Amino acid sequence: MIPPDVERLATIGVDCACTVHRELGPGLLESVYEECLATEISARGLAFARQVAAPRSFRGRRLDLAFRADLILAGKIHFELKAVEVLLPVHKAQTITYLKLIGLPLGFLINFNVPYFREGIQRVINSVRTSR
Repeated sequence: MIPPDVERLATIGVDCACTVHRELGPGLLESVYEECLATEISARGLAFARQVAAPRSFRGRRLDLAFRADLILAGKIHFELKAVEVLLPVHKAQTITYLKLIGLPLGFLINFNVPYFREGIQRVINSVRTSR
């Protein structure tokens, strides 16, 4: 179950992403959508972090590879952003993996390269919650 405060943040975060999509439409680079989403979230006075390192280890050794979560809203919700023709199962798997690595309960996989925002968003719940 997702806590009520996280659900409230999710509603605001999704509204921010929808606003960005409505104003920009499809066809731009992922980095443009990320920048604009950060601007919209900031305008609403919410905390966020971009390109957050997702720690990973293998057999007790820390991997210093570039696992980067696109945007974390208020330290509680992960937004994995895409600007692709079609979302693939690997994109959802990536979102789930980041949720597990960072220890967040909820994420959204958002593809901005769609005509209607609702066609490009997937809610992803971390069913294996780990502590941060």
